[in-house]
Amino acid sequence: MARPYEAVPGKLQRVSCSAGVVLAPNPGPMTLDGTNTWILSGRGEGPEHPRYGNHPSAQGRGEWPGPEVVVVDPGPADEEHLQAVAATGTVALILVTHRHGDHTDGIDRLHEITGAPVRAALPEFCRDSGEPLRDGDSVLAAGVSIRVMAAPGHTSDSVCLRLPHDVPETVLTGDTVLGRGTTMIDHPDGSLTDYLASLERLSQRAGAVGLPAHGDPLPDLRETCLELLQHRRARLEEVRGVVDRLGSGASVEAVTDVVYADVPGGARRAAEHSIAAQLAYLGR
Repeated sequence: MARPYEAVPGKLQRVSCSAGVVLAPNPGPMTLDGTNTWILSGRGEGPEHPRYGNHPSAQGRGEWPGPEVVVVDPGPADEEHLQAVAATGTVALILVTHRHGDHTDGIDRLHEITGAPVRAALPEFCRDSGEPLRDGDSVLAAGVSIRVMAAPGHTSDSVCLRLPHDVPETVLTGDTVLGRGTTMIDHPDGSLTDYLASLERLSQRAGAVGLPAHGDPLPDLRETCLELLQHRRARLEEVRGVVDRLGSGASVEAVTDVVYADVPGGARRAAEHSIAAQLAYLGR
């Protein structure tokens, strides 16, 4: 779908019943328009509020955001960005979808500004009283109920965050499902076996909307996941064919040269990681 808000860094824009976004100023081949730092707040739910897009009710009567917010993925250590995030409300909690720096580099500064605890799957990213996130955890903060879904694959610590009381249900997908294109499997920490299982699990969220950490919202998360599964399986067959032609001793670099011949230079490393993950999956 077309992005239902302007891709303007530093500006809070409402996207769903409980979620708004502050886009970070870190565009690039891997981050697309930049990191979407999600702002969650439980105020303003109800039929008078749209499912998507900027709306006068988001500001006009003060319903959203409420006085407290949850921040998901602080993003880069960019002072203007972090100040804009901190200005959205009293930050009750900071959550992290996975370990990569475009999501975590701003943790310590945002924690310093707000004093909010930080929770992530990996203990090294937790701060103060923040406990590590576990699959099935239920988190209640800033008037929002959040359910944690382990979603390994892109990285071993990746999680998605469900907002089950949004209508339709909203799932913050981190880098597991992007707003466009396909994510990198960060081999050897990331695993294609795990990633395919995570896509299968997410594809069971019938009717859910996806809010990715990069790119546009996904109006039908189930359909997107099914398309990604089909794409990954087709790519595996392509890689299998290339290895058969080049020989079983073909290097990751040689296979990447064929499969991702047109990949831009800035994405070459990611392509090699993904090829390595596919070769491991195929037992090559």
